[in-house]
Amino acid sequence: MMTAHANGDATAPLDPRKALEPATIRLNEMRVRRGFWPAFRKAAAKIPFAADLLSVYYCARDPETPATAKAMMMAALAYFVLPADAIPDVLPVIGYTDDAAVIAAVLAIVGRNLKPRHKDAARALLDRMAADA
Repeated sequence: MMTAHANGDATAPLDPRKALEPATIRLNEMRVRRGFWPAFRKAAAKIPFAADLLSVYYCARDPETPATAKAMMMAALAYFVLPADAIPDVLPVIGYTDDAAVIAAVLAIVGRNLKPRHKDAARALLDRMAADA
């Protein structure tokens, strides 16, 4: 896998071995800040893991979340945001399976950092989105 470029290239692939390096953390935070909400809005109705994805997002943005857990969550969220990934998201049914696997993996590793408030915020937003649809 190629390394993430510290120059801010929003399409550079992720290198999990570098997920905790300061330059990579900054790059992933930038990717998520710029791309999470547009990518989420586009995919929300198509992905069964939307609540987990949002919970991870809220936890990663929480100042009380430990830095290492936050960095790993941001890497997973950046993977979701990137337009080019292992399985193209435009493929029906299977397009988001790699994204789901990455979110499941990060939850298995640092999911203990998710608090009820993160899950509640995710559910509340999904409920509002469903009511607006």
